[in-house]
Amino acid sequence: MNFIFFSPHFPKNSAEFCTHLREQGATVLGIGDAAYDQLEDKLKSALTEYYRVSNLESYEEILRAVGYFTHKYGKIDRFESLNEYWLEQDAAIRTDFNIYGTKSDFVHNLKQKSKMKEFFRKSGVSTVQFSTGTTRESVESFIQSAGFPLVVKPDLGSGASNTYKINNEEELQHFFDTKPEDVAFIIEEFIDGVILTYDGLVDRDGNVRFAVSHLFENSVMDVVNTDNHLYYFCLREISPEVEEAGRSILQAFDIRERFFHIELFKSHKDGRIIALEVNMRPPGAWMTDAINFAYDVNVYKEWASMVVHNEVGGPYEGKYYTGYASRKNHKHYAHSHEDIYHAFGGKIVNYDEIEEVFSRAMGNRAYQFRSPELSEVRDIRGYIQQEEG
Repeated sequence: MNFIFFSPHFPKNSAEFCTHLREQGATVLGIGDAAYDQLEDKLKSALTEYYRVSNLESYEEILRAVGYFTHKYGKIDRFESLNEYWLEQDAAIRTDFNIYGTKSDFVHNLKQKSKMKEFFRKSGVSTVQFSTGTTRESVESFIQSAGFPLVVKPDLGSGASNTYKINNEEELQHFFDTKPEDVAFIIEEFIDGVILTYDGLVDRDGNVRFAVSHLFENSVMDVVNTDNHLYYFCLREISPEVEEAGRSILQAFDIRERFFHIELFKSHKDGRIIALEVNMRPPGAWMTDAINFAYDVNVYKEWASMVVHNEVGGPYEGKYYTGYASRKNHKHYAHSHEDIYHAFGGKIVNYDEIEEVFSRAMGNRAYQFRSPELSEVRDIRGYIQQEEG
């Protein structure tokens, strides 16, 4: 299998995917904008060849790179970045070179939140009421139905950038008066609840081969807008309602041979599971590592085995709850790094600094920790993020 990995040097864990592709027998070819000698040794060892471009946004340069690899190695079997930002470009390359995977005629259904809603309805899973109105007047009937608070977010994009909670008429008018003209927004009803994810691997026959669930109790939107710290938990088990909703959504999208990350609300008001959005890529914020720690699995290896051989190991069972707790440089914490390791050293499984581009949502540095008991990972999270005073 000839596999082109686009931007294999960023984000950092892309090297893990490349390494395991190579170990599964794939010829891994890289296209990136970093100098070859700046690549980490692990990534260099995984790549059969690396083609440097000056601008990752230049489709013409990418076309030339893929053409070069095609001429030298034969038909390209896969082209992936595993990155939300490059989904459209990935699809365009697959379309132009007839490479297996999502093509340009479908990719907008995976990028535009408004288009996702149609598939949620097809799946039978409740979804969030929304409007794509571009003026204050055009959303009047929606506001009468949904009421305040509301959430506004870009129709395209991932994470919580330019996502805001709107509490009243004045804030809504301010949004319409100041919103960027070149960004399409959607307005949604506000759901008071927690986020539960459905993450895993679906093979090329459409079968879910491995799945897990994460619990987010603090809103990523609030984390970004208030520059707060983030935490989440990788759960030992998936609740039946999340499993049912997740599988129904995958079936509606007819997604194959992908890592998937589906976000669902669980409403505090009535306990309903409500579809929020889909991301047909590995989850971010170190969640792939959280999966590995919770299930004692190597999900990078399992993904590579699925892509190359359509095989996934297992079955795997959750052995631990794995927590993630970030810290922000501007906050003053009650306990030092040394205090944390002294108190919970045996439970801490990962600690690192976070790339600046991700720090607004993910923190400036973070800890991962695990325990067979959810109560204990909650306690560790509280200790790490306890602020002075």
